[in-house]
Amino acid sequence: MPTKKITKKAVVKKAAKTTPKKVTKKTVAKKVVKKATKKAVKKSVSKKPLVYAADSVSFWVIDGQILNSLVALSDAFSGMNKDVYSYHAAKVQNDFSSWVSAVLGDDECAGDLEKAGTASAAKAVVVKHLKKYTI
Repeated sequence: MPTKKITKKAVVKKAAKTTPKKVTKKTVAKKVVKKATKKAVKKSVSKKPLVYAADSVSFWVIDGQILNSLVALSDAFSGMNKDVYSYHAAKVQNDFSSWVSAVLGDDECAGDLEKAGTASAAKAVVVKHLKKYTI
């Protein structure tokens, strides 16, 4: 029998498609930096000495009281009649405010007294401003 020659076919392997690998970003732990907490620093407020008016420039209230300081004014507002307050704190001019500014030299308190509508509101203003003074 005739012999057949068997030839082997070369098998060509196709190269497999290589897809580039997806690179994942590495997560880096962030450093936690603790900031130093600021402590509240209290400002040292030096208190002013309380001003006392001389007799010649004291405030004469229509009901007979004579006032010479913010403390006396605060006490006067405590029991002041509505009519007495209205007499001195008219819409046109506020005598209390003018006296505090001109004689006692506290313009900030005088400005707040201008806005007060009643004796009790005026007392609250004076008490607030008395905290700036040494008594």
